[in-house]
Amino acid sequence: MSNEDERLILDSISRWLERDVVPYAHDLEQNDEYPHAMVEQMKDLGLFGATIDQEYGGLGLTASTYSKIVMLVSEVWMSLSGVFNSHLIMARCVQSYGTEAQKQKYLPRFASGELRGGIGLTEPDAGTDLQGIRCAAKKDGEHYVINGSKTWITNAKEGNVIGLLVKTDPNAAPPRKGMSMFIAEKGDGFNVTRKLKKLGYRGIDTAEIVFDNYRVHQDCLIGGVEGQGFYNAVGGLELGRINVAARGVGVASAALKQATAYSQLRKTFGKPICEHQAIQLKLGEMATRTEAARLLLEQAAQAFDRGERCDMEAGMAKYFASEAAAKNADENMRIHGAYGYSCEFDAERLYRDAPLMVIGEGTNEMQRIIIARQLIARNPI
Repeated sequence: MSNEDERLILDSISRWLERDVVPYAHDLEQNDEYPHAMVEQMKDLGLFGATIDQEYGGLGLTASTYSKIVMLVSEVWMSLSGVFNSHLIMARCVQSYGTEAQKQKYLPRFASGELRGGIGLTEPDAGTDLQGIRCAAKKDGEHYVINGSKTWITNAKEGNVIGLLVKTDPNAAPPRKGMSMFIAEKGDGFNVTRKLKKLGYRGIDTAEIVFDNYRVHQDCLIGGVEGQGFYNAVGGLELGRINVAARGVGVASAALKQATAYSQLRKTFGKPICEHQAIQLKLGEMATRTEAARLLLEQAAQAFDRGERCDMEAGMAKYFASEAAAKNADENMRIHGAYGYSCEFDAERLYRDAPLMVIGEGTNEMQRIIIARQLIARNPI
């Protein structure tokens, strides 16, 4: 993709955000109301096929271009990026590991948004430790019968399909060798039990799912071979962590812009607060954190686009950008003072949204372990 093509895409997204999202995001977020109209607009913009190959009806964007879209969207309302990111992690699993028949059947429908969903990994007793999942599938003729539960699943209520990680061999050693992933469309036994209330990340639906003798055809086993689910999931999460890093940069940038603008308007002791050294110190740190996070994100996205293993780079970007978002959101609220604590302004929304990136797509504690392990592996003595 040329720089001009990328610019045209980003300009189109920016115009849509300014026209159709900015005027309505605040109220939708405060009411935790699903943005149905915006989702339809995102379908028209092709965002549900952003990283799906063009031969299957997607836009075929690089991770570098995609991350810039996520940054733009997250500056305005981070929740919107979650609607298509979780969907695209699922699509990535099918595109990277699915059979050609599965790609032909599902990817065009994913790209159009006809089938829209997310990735079903987390369970009540298993999050970061995916090998600890209990949701199990037993073969029954040409079908698998699935029982168990999933939680914190994005798009579970409003979507209609998920990439579902289960155990097909509970006795496998190590456990990851007994895990498989299915393309699971809603049907009998696929029960969305409740929408979860959250501190932030509102508007987008996050729900629990209970599978009660849910039957899925063997043709929906990604790749057609049991025991590959853990690797399917981990492969998809590389793109997911780049996305979370992009969200972090977006939130950090939004907090910086809000703080910079407000500090020039608010006056104390006869001058704008931006002229006080205490505020200047905060703004300087916020700007540096944002730019450093952006550069780490670019490095990770470029490595992904080159087809290189990038769990260390994605982990670094996710870790630093999410911490930058959390710190900038905190400083932005402090700079706004009492107004930062008011629901009338977006400063408090950024403060509530930022913690999600610190714990989502693998906690930052886990990211640091991944970084360290890769550092040692790449630099043996």
